[in-house]
Amino acid sequence: MTAPVADIHVTVAGVVIALVIAGTVGATLWWMLHPPSSYVQRIAKEAESELERMVGSLIVAFSPEIDSSHMMALAVRLARGERSELLALYVVEVPYTLPPDAEMPLEERAALDALGAAETIANNNNVSIRTETVKARSTKQAVLDIAKREKADLIILGSFREGKYSGAPLGRTIEEIAADAKCDVLIGVEGKHGTLLIDETMQAGSQPV
Repeated sequence: MTAPVADIHVTVAGVVIALVIAGTVGATLWWMLHPPSSYVQRIAKEAESELERMVGSLIVAFSPEIDSSHMMALAVRLARGERSELLALYVVEVPYTLPPDAEMPLEERAALDALGAAETIANNNNVSIRTETVKARSTKQAVLDIAKREKADLIILGSFREGKYSGAPLGRTIEEIAADAKCDVLIGVEGKHGTLLIDETMQAGSQPV
């Protein structure tokens, strides 16, 4: 004799419950295999993407009042790491009492010294750099115009030279550049007790034997 076959009754409610259980198990397994990134991981990833976008073209700006020499090593490291274009710009601000192309030997000598030091730091680190000196009535406008011409992604500025403005590391020109620039602006104020933003190869070469 053939054993009787038990009747199986399938109800809509049973099907729904089975589908819910299967979906829950499947979702749990997927979550275990694809854990959500942490907040820190998301922030780090966003920062890396922003850095890649930000440092395509760099300008380090100098003027008789803005000393960016302590920012050059950082600029070189950014340019080297991201293979960015690097321009060191010195603005000689010509007063309205003089012709626009007036000879200003002291300021032009300072420009040569600052850009020469910038070029040395870049060469020591095998980074390609361009240097440029411009004469302008306004340092702010000159920096912004060059940044527009170069399609700069980042302008790097130092602070006012020590002793020029008592107790004020940032001044009006830097604030105006930062406020009106169409790209990111990085401002570095050198610490009272030295700075880590230096070129180690130059420092080693300057130590007495």
